[in-house]
Amino acid sequence: MKFVIAAFLLLDAVAAFSTSTPAFLKSQVSTTKLYGEYGASSTSFYTKTEKKDTYESLNDVLEEKCSDPKVRQVIKDMLDVCAEITEALRTALVTVEGSMNDFGDAQLSVDVIADNLIWDAVKRSSVIREGASEEDPIVRDVDEGGEGEFTVCWDPLDGSSIVDNNWAVGTMIGVWPKSTGLIGATGRDQVTSLVALYGPRTTVLVALDDGTYEFSYGCTPEGCQLPDGSWEPWICSRHKISISPDCKIFAPANLRAAQDLPGYKKLIDHFMENRYTLRYSGGLVPDVYQQFTKEQGVFANPTSEGSPAKLRLAFEAAPFGLLVEKSGGKTSDGVTGGSILDVQINSVDQRTALCIGSSVEVDRFNEMVLQN
Repeated sequence: MKFVIAAFLLLDAVAAFSTSTPAFLKSQVSTTKLYGEYGASSTSFYTKTEKKDTYESLNDVLEEKCSDPKVRQVIKDMLDVCAEITEALRTALVTVEGSMNDFGDAQLSVDVIADNLIWDAVKRSSVIREGASEEDPIVRDVDEGGEGEFTVCWDPLDGSSIVDNNWAVGTMIGVWPKSTGLIGATGRDQVTSLVALYGPRTTVLVALDDGTYEFSYGCTPEGCQLPDGSWEPWICSRHKISISPDCKIFAPANLRAAQDLPGYKKLIDHFMENRYTLRYSGGLVPDVYQQFTKEQGVFANPTSEGSPAKLRLAFEAAPFGLLVEKSGGKTSDGVTGGSILDVQINSVDQRTALCIGSSVEVDRFNEMVLQN
């Protein structure tokens, strides 16, 4: 045993001082190739966001970037309920509630909790006149005082199929003015939209006058402590986000449609052959939200006869569409190739195909899949 140990120590010493590899180790070394530093993937995208000395509060940004005081109020009301949902998700178990929504899907406890919290919030709000939930797609009057200005539509907790894995999920909210209401309006008529992402942190994208901004909840960075020792509940973590026209990140939804649509299969092959990075969780919110943090990306969800549309226009596609287009990105309705924001909402539960993200890639989708 001592001889064996001594022999290995001698080999280590020789390897340390020798400029060549021992012959009997060459076959092992030649089979190991490292791609990128320390073997890390060369296709990963890490944050480039640098720490600031201080961060603006929600109120400061809204005063400067949102000219309509009533829109400011509805944004604050919706951010308040996103904070409540954050706290509820920290304590709630994911269980089947025993009820079903209007689409026949079994409701989870967290779905019901989130939906109830938002209904309570819209009923309390002084500026909301109507509300509609994806869980119960009927526009309901909530304006007891008669002074409400907005119709608010929401998906209370997108990602029911992945929330039990403790993966990131989210809330999507679209806000339409009294002048249009919802039915007969388009996504372009929205006065604002919000998308909340509940992960290790809670962050919310908000459409303001000049672009898309991100607000983070419950963070305690230096410079944000208030005189009384408390902290700003919401701070602005990203200003006027810009989505690059080109990208190397793709999120392909409804892959079953690739069996029916040769153009979609060709598009997926293009992504793979050109070494794009696949980032897809099966949750619409995290899969599109990454376009704002990485400042690039494309999400594609075409439809076919065998794989029909599932995304809801008013609850999902329109709110995200407004945020993406305000960030310089592009959207496709997956049928004509036109903007998803120009599709008229004819029913509360209207479904749609969707491609959304970096403009060059949305154009590629239109060309390959739709042949436009």
